[in-house]
Amino acid sequence: MALDELKSAIPDFAKDLKLNLGSVIGNSELPQQQLWGTVLACAIASRSPKVLRELEPEAKANLSAEAYTAAKSAAAIMAMNNVFYRTRHLLSDPEYGNLRAGLRMNVIGKPDVEKVDFELWSLAVSAINGCGQCLDSHEQVLRKAGVDRETVQEAVKIASVIQAVGVTLDSEAVLAGQ
Repeated sequence: MALDELKSAIPDFAKDLKLNLGSVIGNSELPQQQLWGTVLACAIASRSPKVLRELEPEAKANLSAEAYTAAKSAAAIMAMNNVFYRTRHLLSDPEYGNLRAGLRMNVIGKPDVEKVDFELWSLAVSAINGCGQCLDSHEQVLRKAGVDRETVQEAVKIASVIQAVGVTLDSEAVLAGQ
């Protein structure tokens, strides 16, 4: 199992990450599609080749073709939106918020999976990319759809652990001269 290989690659000084990775994926109460879509979208957003290489095959095996593509779409569209909306929010001139975005985001309206799943994946990627405006927006859509706070937090936990594992493994590879 690729998850076991990924866990075994985590150095001893990051034992908590190894335990958390097994827990957030192995003991998740999310339905399979929500879980593995979140894992895939976050693995992409982590920008870690090792994390993506190890987690993608299992995600692909646990997702329909439509959900696999939608999770990748969530990572892609949030890579754009998180930069755009985070920047508008951080600029001190509030007038930028009144300007038309003019960016295509059709996949958000028609993701080819349950809207709640796509929103959850988008929220998780937004957590990795640090866009507060996107986090608020996706969380509000999820809550209005009846998703509880525990589910939202579950996705954020997955995002945080996958990101931390990616940072740790990539930095260790650099330090080892790889």
